Amino acid sequence: MDKWNIETKCVQSGYRPANGEPREVPIYQSTTFKYDTSADMAKLFDLEASGYFYTRLQNPTNDLVAAKIAAMEGGTAGMLTSSGQAANFFAIFNIANAGDHIISSSSIYGGTFNLFNVTMRKMGIEFTFVSPDCTEEELEAAFRPNTKAVFGESIANPALTVIDFEKFATAAHAHGVPFIVDNTFPTPVNCRPFEFGVDIITHSTTKYMDGHGSAVGGAIVDSGRFDWMAHADKFPGLTTPDDSYHGITYAEKFGMEGAFITKATAQLMRDFGSIQSPQNAYYLNLGLESLHVRMKQHCANAMALAEFLKNSPKAEFVNYPSLPGDKYYDVAMKYMPKGSCGVVSFGVKGGRAAAEEFMKKLRIFAIETHVADARSCCLHPASSTHRQLTDEELAACGVAGNLVRMSCGLENTEDLIADVANALG
Repeated sequence: MDKWNIETKCVQSGYRPANGEPREVPIYQSTTFKYDTSADMAKLFDLEASGYFYTRLQNPTNDLVAAKIAAMEGGTAGMLTSSGQAANFFAIFNIANAGDHIISSSSIYGGTFNLFNVTMRKMGIEFTFVSPDCTEEELEAAFRPNTKAVFGESIANPALTVIDFEKFATAAHAHGVPFIVDNTFPTPVNCRPFEFGVDIITHSTTKYMDGHGSAVGGAIVDSGRFDWMAHADKFPGLTTPDDSYHGITYAEKFGMEGAFITKATAQLMRDFGSIQSPQNAYYLNLGLESLHVRMKQHCANAMALAEFLKNSPKAEFVNYPSLPGDKYYDVAMKYMPKGSCGVVSFGVKGGRAAAEEFMKKLRIFAIETHVADARSCCLHPASSTHRQLTDEELAACGVAGNLVRMSCGLENTEDLIADVANALG
């Protein structure tokens, strides 16, 4: 399975039915599971045996789909969560406690910025936000003795900045901490962060992976390459006994390949219950099976729209990493040469008012708080997903007041360009 190409992994990995078993991933629509003896169940509670006892922690459908995503990313273990927000929260909270510190790129999704900058600060975790374009010296200066991780987005939503994996990974590893990346926009079809030093990947599976706007979900995948025991003093939750599981030390019992995901499941999913429903996991798997086909059309439509806007006098600027001349073109070609994503952002000349007027005239692109599915949609981030941010924070995130995010779906390319041309007037 490890040697399969990504197209085959999208279709075949995760679930391999045995003789006489269902060809499609079964939906285990059950909250609980029956055992013959209390001793059998006790082994599960002690993490001495694998299995299921309550869907709030784990469910067979979810695990099969998580295994597919892990295979697609080239990781050793994965888990599904109720949303991308839950995935990012779990990925950080699994290794950071009150009094700890995280470095994050400032150019990230507005909801994630609020999660870090507001909610998790209330939990006692400090965050330092650095530009994705920071120098090595500026990045180095952000580290503290209590820094526990570095976080970024492969392609930032909605600014479309592309993070330099190797620069951030090198800095993180020099300080003995993992580099966590949200790989939602390019997906593993177009981008393989683990190959460039990333340690943990998160996803909002609600986007391209689902592909149809039918199921909210998230995922976490561990590369299995970060040596927690080599930095045992930094990560006591993984390297010292867990009293809530009879003294198990995750990094010793489950090794580099399984410690992170096992702890996130056994502790965080147990206590927070942010599980993805088995029905949603089933929908997600259907989307994954066509992901490699869909991403090509998403990217082709986005490239065509970006080229049109680049030549339009009505566009103040255009952001699309795969567009020659884009600020992030070179780094995008380094890390995702086959294509980036189906999202284009641009500034409408005339400011916020002009941007809002443009969106009113669109007929195919629908105004939605969503992105990256089969139907084209658009959003004005400054008045929606990023409206809680100050002007200074908006600037740091790369979100101008007149910026419009255009998510190109699977429609005809010429029809999408005509729709935008008509709305621009």
